Amino acid sequence: MSEVRIVAEPRTEFGKGAARRVRRAAKVPAVLYGHGDAPRHVSLPGHELMLALKSDPNVLLTLETEQGDQLALPRAVVRDPVKGHLEHLDLIAVRRGEKVVVDVPVVLSGEAGPDTLVEQQLTTVSVEAEATHLPESIELSIEGLAAGDSVNAGALSLPSGVTLVQDAEQVVVQVQAQLSEAALEAELVASEEELGAGQVGAEALAEAEAEADTSDTSDTSDADAAEGTGDEVPETEAPASDGPTA
Repeated sequence: MSEVRIVAEPRTEFGKGAARRVRRAAKVPAVLYGHGDAPRHVSLPGHELMLALKSDPNVLLTLETEQGDQLALPRAVVRDPVKGHLEHLDLIAVRRGEKVVVDVPVVLSGEAGPDTLVEQQLTTVSVEAEATHLPESIELSIEGLAAGDSVNAGALSLPSGVTLVQDAEQVVVQVQAQLSEAALEAELVASEEELGAGQVGAEALAEAEAEADTSDTSDTSDADAAEGTGDEVPETEAPASDGPTA
């Protein structure tokens, strides 16, 4: 594994404004945790840190602090979502000989059988190892794998002293048969026909609903008209009363 020495300057200002000032000085704000000690806030040189993490995401850092050297591992890295610049780093303090759990990249090698597609379902696996002897990656050979073959995490070949700590039955790689050009074309045609049929059905349903709404409106208007023009009783004049007789 990689090991890099890097100067860690103490930070006494906190908050978003202070963090921005640290970044403007081409440094990265970081926090060091571990061993029951209070968190230690430091700033690290941005360019050197970027190169260290690029070479190995689990790089072992030797922090040169005011209290002396301190071994640490990256625990959480925050990057700018657009530019990818380092914005913040959480570190965990470690000692030589101490075992830690980390996620290690799985790197594929070799070529699967002809007319196959390889799907890598896990790009990292969780392992336990000594902090100073962490593997940079775990190699998985897919040479000659045929359609229908798969490799579980438990089948990975791990270096000496490294133990898998996740579900051994999780699939790392799945190999599928590659569709021929004719089969792919047929599948595309079937999908287009299904999409077209669905669109026609949707249009027919919309038309039926529109006709139903029109019919309901017409029936309602007729009913209203019938109520308003029922049989009218003609008005009649009251009969003239006979006057008193003499």
